[in-house]
Amino acid sequence: MSLLPETAPLRKIRSFVRRQGRLTAGQHWALTTLCQAYCLDPNQDCDFSLTFGRAAPLIVEVGFGNGDSMVEMAKQHPEHNFLGIEVHRPGVGHLMLQLERDGITNVRIFCHDALDIFQHRIADASLAGVHLFFPDPWPKTKHYKRRLVKPAFCQLLAKKLQPGGYFHAATDWQNYAEDMLRVLSSEENLTNASTSGAYCPRPPSRPLTKFEQRGLRLGHGVWDLVFKRIGG
Repeated sequence: MSLLPETAPLRKIRSFVRRQGRLTAGQHWALTTLCQAYCLDPNQDCDFSLTFGRAAPLIVEVGFGNGDSMVEMAKQHPEHNFLGIEVHRPGVGHLMLQLERDGITNVRIFCHDALDIFQHRIADASLAGVHLFFPDPWPKTKHYKRRLVKPAFCQLLAKKLQPGGYFHAATDWQNYAEDMLRVLSSEENLTNASTSGAYCPRPPSRPLTKFEQRGLRLGHGVWDLVFKRIGG
């Protein structure tokens, strides 16, 4: 069974559009050679302690793009296990190339719809953290329904985080930041880690991407939100 499905399961509203893009030769090699080492089957249950060969705090990054942030965090925190979820194959191939190049062993990947993985492949109260960095903002009002951070997602998130576990989101779209702050603040099982009840300074653990650095030079804003699961 393929670990890299060409199409995602049907859902009424998706928070992504599957834009495959052109694969480089290296990405194609990674997708055909390295999947067994790094990719997990979205159609099978997974015991992550067996998958990683150890029990360790599990951090999930949803929509990791080309994987640069995940690589840096995996290097900074070798004591953690990292699970990346991304639907775009070029990004998956790019990440696997970096993992292989740098000998990183604490990262695994699902090339699949994140909501499906959260619902069916991640146990309740099992995650130490969830990252969502610069998701598609769906800026047109008619597309707001496609944004990932909605009440149903926040309920699912709270269910999967262990007590004291955290959700860290970052966006450069102020409207989406305001929307996420409102929705997350309405989830009774999550509490805002910001002392002001709004946004947080960028934690040192979140690497600056080249895209973000360019935006900051141009005067663009970036908003970080950190919410924790109540009970820890």
